[in-house]
Amino acid sequence: MGFFLETVLGGLMAGMLYSLVALGFVLIFKASGVFNFAQGAMVLFAALAMARFAEWFPTYTGIDNALVANLAAFAAAGVLMFVTAWIIERLVLRHLVNQEAATLLMATLGITYFLEGIGQSMFGSDIYKIDIGMPKEPIMAFESIFQGGILINKEDLYAALIAAVLVAGLTLFFQKTPTGRALRAVADDHQAAQSIGIPLNRIWVIVWCVAGVVALVAGMIWGSKMGVQFSLTTVALRALPVVILGGLTSVPGAIVGGLIIGVGEKLSEVYLGPFVGGGIEIWFAYVLALGFLLVRPQGLFGEKIIDRV
Repeated sequence: MGFFLETVLGGLMAGMLYSLVALGFVLIFKASGVFNFAQGAMVLFAALAMARFAEWFPTYTGIDNALVANLAAFAAAGVLMFVTAWIIERLVLRHLVNQEAATLLMATLGITYFLEGIGQSMFGSDIYKIDIGMPKEPIMAFESIFQGGILINKEDLYAALIAAVLVAGLTLFFQKTPTGRALRAVADDHQAAQSIGIPLNRIWVIVWCVAGVVALVAGMIWGSKMGVQFSLTTVALRALPVVILGGLTSVPGAIVGGLIIGVGEKLSEVYLGPFVGGGIEIWFAYVLALGFLLVRPQGLFGEKIIDRV
């Protein structure tokens, strides 16, 4: 029983990180109808900025305190992501809203390669380290309840807590603030929202900036765990099944979908992997997403779209 709970707990912590990346997809799609394939590149770009700023601040400002340097680097990277998101929305995607899906796909793919290229030019292409002080030593918990206890990776636990706090903050923002309610109104019906005086252009800028901050937090956490390298762009691919499972237009769906896939990956690898030769964790999420596409294309929490002609 202890080993099973240990596996489930590890899956839940991984699932929170998947949910964090999936939120970037959902936020932008809800507000503008654009499926942002550049979200993975935004995560990479934010992680590169965070890592390099954390190196540069002590060198050029004389800051010796690691915590202060990391906070300053996070603030500077946050400003950079705000500016980057604003430029992307203002110069590219604002002019493409309601265009054909293929046009939007090519635009976001182009943004992906642009961010990768400019990130390499600005920050270099080496593998960088982000050290935000998360402890990496595992701990044993519940030894008095389960024989041998439950092994918990403290870094994964802290990362999951950070992701959970951000997700909770975004949920409160959407539910309790006037701007959040305006965002939900725009997501429900663009024309109706505009008819009551909600400025769509300002809302889209806010959504892209929020998605940029989400990408920064995701990049910081994944960079701390894996190192900042260009393979971070594939993190977005790990979040695609989460979006399909939870629904493209549902923030709660992104959270629940991430938890389901995180737990499913861990359990399938541990209990089914030995029978199929291992590696099931790599493709499990995509097979699950494919199954949902066949029986419930809108996902668990997505709205079913009916076109009447």
